[in-house]
Amino acid sequence: MEIEGYLPRLIESEICDTMKVMGAVSIEGPKACGKTWCARRLANSEYSLVDPRNNFSNRRMATIDPLLALEGEKPHLIDEWQDVPGIWDAVRYSVDSDSKKGKYILCGSSSADKTKMLHSGAGRISNIRMRTMSLLESGESNGRASLSGMFDGRLETSGSKDSDVGGIASMIVRGGWPGMLGVDPDRASLELDRYLRSACEIDAQRIDGRRRNVGSLMRVIRSLARNESTVASKSKIASDVKEDGSKNIAAATVDDYLDVLSRLFLTEDQPAYSASFRSSLRVGKNPKRHFTDPSLAVAVMGIGTEGLLSDMRTMGFMFEGLCERDLRIYAQNIGGSLFHYRDYKDHEIDAVVEVPGKGWGAFEIKLGSDSEDTAAEGLLRIRDLMKNNEISELPRFLCVITGTGGLAYRRDDDVYVVPIISLGP
Repeated sequence: MEIEGYLPRLIESEICDTMKVMGAVSIEGPKACGKTWCARRLANSEYSLVDPRNNFSNRRMATIDPLLALEGEKPHLIDEWQDVPGIWDAVRYSVDSDSKKGKYILCGSSSADKTKMLHSGAGRISNIRMRTMSLLESGESNGRASLSGMFDGRLETSGSKDSDVGGIASMIVRGGWPGMLGVDPDRASLELDRYLRSACEIDAQRIDGRRRNVGSLMRVIRSLARNESTVASKSKIASDVKEDGSKNIAAATVDDYLDVLSRLFLTEDQPAYSASFRSSLRVGKNPKRHFTDPSLAVAVMGIGTEGLLSDMRTMGFMFEGLCERDLRIYAQNIGGSLFHYRDYKDHEIDAVVEVPGKGWGAFEIKLGSDSEDTAAEGLLRIRDLMKNNEISELPRFLCVITGTGGLAYRRDDDVYVVPIISLGP
């Protein structure tokens, strides 16, 4: 289906490739990230569980007979299927019935209650994670500095229009939400705050039928916002909630709230990376905390564009979240994964991208291009430390990602320098 105004997404190639070998794919991601628009581009028919016509008759009929949701020309899209978990088993059964590939595309904005499913879908239905738009997808990066090229030892010197701190702040506040492109960033931020509150009041209560305290859940969200792009522990989050005016919050409650936010695809932690299991160098295991898009952190703090520009420390953390959002999207496009590195002597690497068969690359993220030398020296120092500790798998390349500056190039010490508006897969 052709959709007017639709901007192509990088994930389309992964979906198409997967549909060649699997009977069905399930596209998962936060509400409003563009899952349905993307799936409609690849489908020939659609059954929507959120269609309000005739008092949501589609949902009522599918609840009675899940097979009704499967009717339509293939590839067939079933949107928000998790509202009727029986659809999963119906799709799995249909895929088992013949050898045809690419029959169904499922879209869901929360993890379904797996206790209501008879089968995991393994080998029949492949899960694909979709995120908000990268700067390349929204047209704000030229993509000339290729992540794949860096793994192959290539970085073509290229220029782009210089970005300024104000422009970066606007991109952070607005976020990568397709429906917010072209909207005033501060207006978009107000809507994203409402989006989070709705998630707490409605989605977090419906996902598994458990009632959760909305106020406490919002306080956990505010703690995560203040700790965006950090390795905040669960005890730190519990302490923040208490300081925010709440009574003590149990560790089990923090676990539950973090789990439900993850199941709603509102948060996505960045795991720790260990370069070698044989090295004596002890590394941290705590994940780095992230919202699925840093615009959510800005929205819940209510700081807006001007507030962000007046607090450069917070701006730095949010810029790191923006870069790591894009790195995660680009890494997925080339078959890789995103991590961070921190050892017990507080040596850190902001982002690590690992691609099976190609090794890993190390990234330091700096808002201002004037910090380039310091960032490069830090990366070189950690690489030498790893070498001295007999880590066999050293980084394939080192790269500094900057916010300002318009030139992507390789330094004399072989460290790449790439403005975020030049980065691509």
